[in-house]
Amino acid sequence: MSETPILDNHLHLDPVNGRGAEAAAEFADAGGTHLLVLNKPSWYFVDDVDGVEAFRETFEITCEVVEDATEELDGRAWPVLGVHPALISRLVEDGYTPAEARDLMQSGLEVAAEFVADGPALAIKSGRPHYEVDDDVWAAANEVMRHAFELGSETGCAVQLHTEGGEDFEEVAEWAEDRGLPRERVVKHYSGGPVEGPIPSVIANKDALEAAASEDGPFLMETDFLDDPERPGAVLGPKTVPRRVRWLTEQGYEDALRTAHVDTPARVYGIDTEATLDE
Repeated sequence: MSETPILDNHLHLDPVNGRGAEAAAEFADAGGTHLLVLNKPSWYFVDDVDGVEAFRETFEITCEVVEDATEELDGRAWPVLGVHPALISRLVEDGYTPAEARDLMQSGLEVAAEFVADGPALAIKSGRPHYEVDDDVWAAANEVMRHAFELGSETGCAVQLHTEGGEDFEEVAEWAEDRGLPRERVVKHYSGGPVEGPIPSVIANKDALEAAASEDGPFLMETDFLDDPERPGAVLGPKTVPRRVRWLTEQGYEDALRTAHVDTPARVYGIDTEATLDE
């Protein structure tokens, strides 16, 4: 299976509380070759998020574990860095106004953009709460997300989104385009199949993947593995994407698999999974 790239587009590696690069080795043993590693929310690594240094520390921890993960792979891993949208609720609960929380989260995204501009990171992560919040919190969260699009445009990188569920994100794609970021550089994490607007990063269960593979459109595959020792295997374990690649091959979806693991990564992130596999 290592003769062709197999990319998990969204998982977490936690070298402080979880398995870290050991989980990347498990992915590789199952046939996986490439990883996009998202930093876990900052509250897993720092006690208080009260300034940009808390974000910087979180990003540095993630970049270090990505280097270790790359040593386990036939291909390589890349960091995707950003601010989890649920942080806005934590900050408001701690006494921040929504505007103050927005400003702090936007400053964290600016640090993430520095990591992209300086080379270690591949893309930015942002989004908005996937649960019900007050209108002023929702408005502030959308401003954070739109700022991520501006930063993506400035640095020339993609933006992964953690949002509510659904299929219609046309408005979000238009917000990105209005800020100079092409919609094909916006990725909807944890998609249940095709979506309107961004590129779907499809959670690796069979129904969702078959829905995406059956359509002639770009998509990516992910596990959203959390690397949480209290929830082993959550959301899906690191072996899942290679196993689903094998299953999709048996179902006759070879062209769709090339789309997910070669063509779409090149289109969205500008990475060559075949060339990096040969290195």
